[in-house]
Amino acid sequence: MHVTRLELRHLRRFEELRLDPTPGLNLITGDNGAGKTSVLEALHLMAYGRSFRGRVRDGLIRAGDPALEVFVEWRERDLGTRDVGLGDGNSSAETAGRARKAGLRHSGQDWTGRLDGANVAQLGDLCAALAVVTFEPGSHALITGGGESRRRYLDWGLFHVEQGFLPVWRRYARALKQRNALLKARARDTQLDSWDRELADAGEPLDRFRERYLEDLQPRFSALLAELAPALGASRMEYQPGWRREDMPLADALLVARERDLSAGYTTVGPHRADWRIAYGNLPGREALSRGQAKLTALSTLLAQAEHHDAVHGEWPVVALDDLASELDRQHQARVLGRLQASRAQVFVTGTDVPPGMPSMMPFEWFHVEHGAISRSHGAPVP
Repeated sequence: MHVTRLELRHLRRFEELRLDPTPGLNLITGDNGAGKTSVLEALHLMAYGRSFRGRVRDGLIRAGDPALEVFVEWRERDLGTRDVGLGDGNSSAETAGRARKAGLRHSGQDWTGRLDGANVAQLGDLCAALAVVTFEPGSHALITGGGESRRRYLDWGLFHVEQGFLPVWRRYARALKQRNALLKARARDTQLDSWDRELADAGEPLDRFRERYLEDLQPRFSALLAELAPALGASRMEYQPGWRREDMPLADALLVARERDLSAGYTTVGPHRADWRIAYGNLPGREALSRGQAKLTALSTLLAQAEHHDAVHGEWPVVALDDLASELDRQHQARVLGRLQASRAQVFVTGTDVPPGMPSMMPFEWFHVEHGAISRSHGAPVP
């Protein structure tokens, strides 16, 4: 999967910008505050429906404009396309495959979207089309932050690799919303009984999807973390259901918790409370990770997800690495970029300058952001 064209309008400081990236490594440089991260934000917004730096209405829309717009064209592997290596780091699948396009207009309150020329009714359908894995300065929160980001991590991966997941997820979300509304209104037991059944019928398969997915990621995660942070020892991702699953099925757990839920006004047990943690071989008990170790662990989880996507679909998602030089030392930068080069993934890297050693490691396309415009390294403006 690789992006062939990215356009953004009215996003942060940019009135309009277009980028035509290479299928391999794309370096985007610029001074601090020049807007290079905004290019990755646009990709992330299309793939996740939100920015990794906050909500759309919190500064993502250019001051004075009513809405932002993002348009992306990309090529992805056609199931009938056989990937034939050409010996130069490219493949025939890069020029073959299926061409796709998507557009999103977002005002911070309302949005409209199109996918392959048709209107999109649900934002999730738009986000499930383009796969982008993003590593940015806040990614360590995946390890050290609350459970919501870790649930999103599982669900995003499942959106892209498990065809039956999205209907189950939507069914559960709908049932949870209805049950919470009834709890807030202190509804009668007879009203809650039917939604308890619906929530349990959707919640049990949702829980199984997530647990199996984490198990599938485990071998890749272990290998990546051993390479990037060997001092942490043998480490394992451990799934934590949102109820005492070993004691009772979800339907029983909902019934047991009903009085507490009525008092709280919301559902306190179920997959929406699920989480996962990492047990480190060389960090017993609750010994804290350093910030650097948390970053390397988060990067390992994200790259494991990208590798698993490749195992299922035969192609990597797009990889976006924001401010890589400030997040990783030179040794780890070289390891990560070398691994990505071998994978033939399309990669976007931002920084204030070319990361040390990059020119000798691999060919790359260099773009520079300045004064609200983007240009190639040789000075020719990007079309």
